[in-house]
Amino acid sequence: MRRLVNGPVVVVLTVLSAWIALQTRAAGQVSARSATVMPRTVEDLRQWDSTVDSMVRGGELRLRRAEQDTLIAGRVHERLDQFSHGVRIFGGDLTRQVDRGQTVSIFGVLYADLNLDTTPGLDAVAAQAAIERLSGAARPGVAPELVILPTPSGTYALTYTEQIWTDTGPVVYFVDATTGAEVWHYNNLQTQSAVRSGKGVLADDKKVSMLATAGTYLADDQLRPPTLRTFNLNGNLTRTKQFLNNVITLGSSDVAASSAEPWTDGAAVDAQVYQGWVYDYYFKRFGRRGLDNNNSRVLGIVHPALQSAVLQASSSDQDTFWLNAFYVHPGVMVYGEGLPSNLTVSGQHWTYLAGGLDVICHELSHGVTAYTSNLIYQNESGALNEAFSDMMGTSCEFFYASVRGKTGNYLIGEDVVTPGGLRSMADPRAYGDPDHFAIRYTGTQDHGGVHTNSGIGNNAFYLAIEGGRNRTSGLAVTGVGSANREQIEKTFYRAFAQLMPSNATFAVARRATIQAAQDLYGAGSQVVTAVTQAWTAVGVN
Repeated sequence: MRRLVNGPVVVVLTVLSAWIALQTRAAGQVSARSATVMPRTVEDLRQWDSTVDSMVRGGELRLRRAEQDTLIAGRVHERLDQFSHGVRIFGGDLTRQVDRGQTVSIFGVLYADLNLDTTPGLDAVAAQAAIERLSGAARPGVAPELVILPTPSGTYALTYTEQIWTDTGPVVYFVDATTGAEVWHYNNLQTQSAVRSGKGVLADDKKVSMLATAGTYLADDQLRPPTLRTFNLNGNLTRTKQFLNNVITLGSSDVAASSAEPWTDGAAVDAQVYQGWVYDYYFKRFGRRGLDNNNSRVLGIVHPALQSAVLQASSSDQDTFWLNAFYVHPGVMVYGEGLPSNLTVSGQHWTYLAGGLDVICHELSHGVTAYTSNLIYQNESGALNEAFSDMMGTSCEFFYASVRGKTGNYLIGEDVVTPGGLRSMADPRAYGDPDHFAIRYTGTQDHGGVHTNSGIGNNAFYLAIEGGRNRTSGLAVTGVGSANREQIEKTFYRAFAQLMPSNATFAVARRATIQAAQDLYGAGSQVVTAVTQAWTAVGVN
């Protein structure tokens, strides 16, 4: 049994009584009931710690991953998934922070065990066939996972789940484990050596880490620990889709290459350079070694379609492969082609998306999220997923400002979507996004407003650094100041990547970031004050 730490404990809502009530409900009911775990006091934390240990012994919680803290020596972050009768419950997971055997914090969402029959009527092969019929696409060699799904309608269902690439992007399907009928789906498109010289998308000079072979230089980084490689699909959209669905593999002939110097394919130059910069940013700022903290690969794809063919493409393909950059787990980046110079969207020009450092860091940060909190890409957790990527993308831009000869800013994608970019963290409402919880989008489009509502978290991050007033509430925030932005970057990174569960809400994000600030800088610190004031200003209490 772990001992509990003395000193400040994050101020959060206790739900122990709710969990006890859930556990004692009559077996056989099928209503999906959940409890959000955010203990308020030392006693609540002690009780939850005991409950977690008991569930681990009983097999109801299983350790998925334990990572050493890269910011505070001696700390370990455990991620535990909830199981019922040996089957994982989708969205049921916890994070537990431990300091030399002492539990510091617990965050998560747990579901009541209602003794659902977990014997499937279909085997994995039949389930995969059902998913392929629904999606109209095949993904050879990948077996779906049997999971218990707390459905959007408030019930439980035994399902098989698999992500498969479709015409609208990577869709996660859940099919009934007995009938093969679709239960739910959601789109998981989370958008947005030798050293040679090259010119980027914006005609700026860069040094590119490459592999020299037989007089040709390949976009294969030999200077950093992981595989960081860029492929050029030469506008072949069919092959791009086949690769994304595991129908084909890419070989050495697909690696972006140049025999001349400087290398003038700006999209390939920027993709290769910025992938390495993002790796360096995470390592230098947080001590993190790549997306999974174990130097996992990053494979970038440029020219997934022909820029000149955009008007002949379907609207969904235009949105995905021309006007977008996106991350596909594990470790694949696809950089959209943008538009010919004579075409605009809402008066904005789009060039090759690989030319935006904040865009690339944003998308690769989706990979960090996938390996850590795995924030579900729907509703509030999805908005937090997007907000974290914006936070890290902007932070990366500030980190390299002097190297690039530019000042950092709080616009997203302004280098490649001109004029103005896509979003503003300083003033989300200027781009039609909410900056306050009271005016959040509550509809179903955009997966429940994941891009729109990211403005709430984005503005909290901005205010915690720069200070100022929230446009909607008028409440003032005393930020830490731009000279101390590293403190807020580390606080939000710690909360989003190490403390938060997959089903986190804005309220959980507030509690987790306050906890992270206390962990790093102390309960009475200026950072805790700035973070607390910022969340209050954007209406998250």
